Amino acid sequence: MWHGEDYWLVRFLFQRALALIYLLAFFVAANQFRPLAGENGLLPIDRYVEHVSFSERPSLFYFVPSDRAIGLAAWSGVLLSALALVGVPYWLPDAYATPASMLLWTTMWLLYLSFVNAGQTFYGYGWESMLLETGFLAIFLGAGSVAPPFVVLLLLQWVLFRNMFGAGLIKLRGDECWRDLTCMEHHYETQPIPNPVSWFAHHRSKAFHRLETLGNHVVELAVPFLYFAPQPLAALAGVATIGFQGWLMVTGNFAWLNAITIVLAIATFSDGVLTSLLPVSAPAAAPTPLYLEATALVVAVLVVALSVRPTLNMLSETQVMNTSFDPLHLVNTYGAFGSITKERYEIVVQGTTDEELTEETEWRTYEFKGKPTDPERRPPQIAPYHLRLDWQLWFAAMSPSPYRSPWFPRLLVRFLEGDEATLDLIAENPFDEPPAHVRAVRYRYRYTTPAEREETGRWWERERVGTYVRPVSLEDVRGRGSPQRGLL
Repeated sequence: MWHGEDYWLVRFLFQRALALIYLLAFFVAANQFRPLAGENGLLPIDRYVEHVSFSERPSLFYFVPSDRAIGLAAWSGVLLSALALVGVPYWLPDAYATPASMLLWTTMWLLYLSFVNAGQTFYGYGWESMLLETGFLAIFLGAGSVAPPFVVLLLLQWVLFRNMFGAGLIKLRGDECWRDLTCMEHHYETQPIPNPVSWFAHHRSKAFHRLETLGNHVVELAVPFLYFAPQPLAALAGVATIGFQGWLMVTGNFAWLNAITIVLAIATFSDGVLTSLLPVSAPAAAPTPLYLEATALVVAVLVVALSVRPTLNMLSETQVMNTSFDPLHLVNTYGAFGSITKERYEIVVQGTTDEELTEETEWRTYEFKGKPTDPERRPPQIAPYHLRLDWQLWFAAMSPSPYRSPWFPRLLVRFLEGDEATLDLIAENPFDEPPAHVRAVRYRYRYTTPAEREETGRWWERERVGTYVRPVSLEDVRGRGSPQRGLL
């Protein structure tokens, strides 16, 4: 029989690890939300307010759609996350520890829900819903010397299961290369934001890539069933999951997707396992308060009811990934890389100060923080920090024009205006004053071979494959009445 008293240390570690993810997420919101989805954002927040109802996507910013409110909410989230990280509720007497903890985690969840629901395309990632779903369950774990409700730990394992198993199923259904074990021959080169190790991983042998693809299937399709097994099998499944996610962190930049999966995997351990693996000891936990047990059971019933549609989706031949089935993101469906792109395309944005364009016009390039614009630049390590603009540029480059990316024309307008908030999102602005014209060129990129890199020092080779947006000035845009009409 499982008892919450056996999981005090598990809860302690889980809460601090989750608080660290929250801290990072709110810090990203503080730095990026306003230029992306604020009052003057690439997708202005008024667009969210005008096109959806509060019941469809509830957010505090529905009622106060201002940059000031966004900044206040983001930095408040940073502060609250820091309080959770250092375990402030544990400093209080037991009578107040759990209520204070519930209030703290509820407030963080509500604040982050506001960002996700108002963030539009720039917050449309599976790890946003995963953070909200995990953060909601964290509200009911308790604090202080009392034991956590064991049913909440089971619910966390259920999140982890859907995350991993859903990712495994979408791969088998989505792309033939997952079935013939060749996907990893392309993945490291074409993933959204490669890191310094990606180049080296790409150049491993075909046998290595086939073996790791097979290992991916084992960890995502077989191991998750052991999360619910008795110890030490559950912990071994957790170790396998952590190792798998750790490899993904070493070889790519996937925001906090891997980090939050590792946090969820903590729920597969017990205090006995942790104390045998780590130089720590677990105190004797007091029984879980009756009100907390009762509340946790109500939450469990709610989660079971809300799990029907995500589970049916996960098991369906028409499975979709990273979808929320309720406006609060309480129970979601997950998955990643159901299909693998075989070629890498990049959008290179350039500008010039020339008022008249000729064949001799010098075009200077805007460098993004995570994208491989400069072939000589080593891929950076970004994760678990999230570069939202760079991720969307990866999606945008899959199409030969920006018709499917309504934010992209606005990005060029901001460059023409010399907007400081937008320019803070990129690595290098080549102009002291705003350019007279900008354009966007589409390239196909590939990794250099080891011989090419030794000779040239380049990480990438590229060839131009088309014009994404023709050269345009600010006057062109204003004369057409909208960024889309002026730039497309």
